[in-house]
Amino acid sequence: MSDDLWGTDRLDLTAYLERIGVTEPPGPSREALEEVYDAHLRTFTFDNIDVLLDQHPGVDLPDVQGKFVGRGRGGYCFEHGTLFAAVLDRLGFAVERRLARVGADPTAAGRTHLVVVVDLDGERLLADPGFGLSVWRPIPLVDGAIEELGGITHRVRWSEHGWALERGKGEGWEPMHTHDEALVVPSDVAIGHHFTSTHPTVHFRHRMIVTKLLADRHVSLTHDTVTIRREGEETEHHEIGLDEVMAYVDELAVPLTDEERTRLRKRLTTLG
Repeated sequence: MSDDLWGTDRLDLTAYLERIGVTEPPGPSREALEEVYDAHLRTFTFDNIDVLLDQHPGVDLPDVQGKFVGRGRGGYCFEHGTLFAAVLDRLGFAVERRLARVGADPTAAGRTHLVVVVDLDGERLLADPGFGLSVWRPIPLVDGAIEELGGITHRVRWSEHGWALERGKGEGWEPMHTHDEALVVPSDVAIGHHFTSTHPTVHFRHRMIVTKLLADRHVSLTHDTVTIRREGEETEHHEIGLDEVMAYVDELAVPLTDEERTRLRKRLTTLG
């Protein structure tokens, strides 16, 4: 698909690479893809804070770039996918944006998740930077492909509804999302974002979610719980109070203005 459709020439690639601390690779390669993907996950949070604060700037590339690269903020799938796909485009990778349906039953969900598929030397790889606990490196888009990293196992499976991504849980598999191969254009992303950030029934309107992959652990924060995963250790899950929640927001290096912090704290008190 032509880069012109997505306007990736508007991306300040140098500023993005400086933000994530990566030197521009000489060309597309599996090593370069994994390096940029890993740095992206460790730099930017997955979060819905702007949705809760009713101040989301939108998902046009300059808006996402200003938020992520300019401010160092994070966001959710439509933002991560928009930015990461543009970066890969500019680095010379062959990229497709695809929409997914979240949950166990694809027939009960809208296409409200954005993933990135990379074609590298004839091998397709699924990159999913905008899902709270997703693959920590791109996974081959092959039926039955399994990847284990950091103590978490994922599997890709071809189903009647498309490509399903599943996470190992106990002795079985937990469905995460299913994407199809239909054409995706910028207006699809804008419409999906609008629904996901504004519709009163969407969980992003009623629950805070902030996740980040740190050097030694993965942290998942909500408005009243924290979950910490470390390789080789039992998962920690605790209910926490508002002061602890705000302390974790600081620990995860979410750059908020004083005014945003005040409004976020107030908003969190309204969540059930």
